Amino acid sequence: MKKALLALFIIPSISLSLQAQSIFEKDHIKKLMDKVNSYQLNHPWKEYDDNWIRGTYYAGVMACYLATEDQAFLKQSDALCETLNWTLPTLPPKHEASGVNLLTIGQTMLQSYMVKKEKKKIRFIIEHLENPEIKNPVSNPGEWYYEEERRYVDGLFTGPPTLAMLHSITGNDKYLQWMEACFWDVYGKLYDTDENLFYRDKRFFPEAMEERKNNPKWKGNEQVTAAGKKVIWSRGNGWAFAGIARILEYLTMEHASYKRYEQLLKNMAKALKKCQSEEGFWYPNLADPEYAPFKETSGTSFFIYGLAYGINNGILSSEEYLPVVKKAWKSVTDEISAEGKLQWGQKVGDRPVQLSKDDSHEYVSGTFLLAASEMYKMNRNNP
Repeated sequence: MKKALLALFIIPSISLSLQAQSIFEKDHIKKLMDKVNSYQLNHPWKEYDDNWIRGTYYAGVMACYLATEDQAFLKQSDALCETLNWTLPTLPPKHEASGVNLLTIGQTMLQSYMVKKEKKKIRFIIEHLENPEIKNPVSNPGEWYYEEERRYVDGLFTGPPTLAMLHSITGNDKYLQWMEACFWDVYGKLYDTDENLFYRDKRFFPEAMEERKNNPKWKGNEQVTAAGKKVIWSRGNGWAFAGIARILEYLTMEHASYKRYEQLLKNMAKALKKCQSEEGFWYPNLADPEYAPFKETSGTSFFIYGLAYGINNGILSSEEYLPVVKKAWKSVTDEISAEGKLQWGQKVGDRPVQLSKDDSHEYVSGTFLLAASEMYKMNRNNP
């Protein structure tokens, strides 16, 4: 009788342990990749898109190919690029959108070229960058990587990694010069060295509150929360954190700025560890979780991607950060619906906001696939 009672307690606990472990196993991670990707492919937000939303989704698709070598991911990526004729979007109207966002889908094209070198895959990207209307980020930053005449942190994912990849292919140093000009200018203006995190853009500087508090346009008082804390957007920092990881992937260790990017990844990782919730998510406002007290999967997935990349490449301590990653991965995978939709993903925006379980988008799936690609490699490299 005692043995039977003991078994009743042991067997369920073993079952739960195995279930918990399975989400970190390579086969299970691959199934989740396929599930989320299949759902998103069959539920596009619109038929045609060549800009950052679909570009971010396919950055994740291509990352899954590079991690798993499953040809289906590569064929899907190439099929999209074929429909786009391997071209980037046309220039947006002046001051309405950022030129650097136009480079997002170029990352998939460039990585496809690295797999199979065909000039058509990169010819139009190079021509686009030589367009005299764009010039370059050194001489023309306002048109090249500003958004509505403001530096913004999202562009650190869409542009600089593309230039790092293009330099890796061509060896042309001017692409790294442009990357450096763009990245470190945005860093210098938007990075809070006390928090070791980025503001989304200059509108969210705390010191901007006084001069704008009586302006009806800023009635929402977005510079400081009701609790008097800063507004530091989770996904905004996710764009930067993932962008740094992608730069490091293609920048040689001998480059003068390599250690600087590496240190920035470490500094941000330390800050992110401190503001992770008990359940594993990062909430929309990293400086004040109560400002928008909702789990959020796009920023969390970006952080998983960057942290796992750091662990996989010996930049971050596995002992210190693997528990952070595992807790976050569990929280995100719990929010994949039976159909494969990644839930609780903040919609298009530029600040922390309220959201609901049903919220998602193509780029939300992309952030998850990026995270899954590094989790897959981590599982393979650390059995």
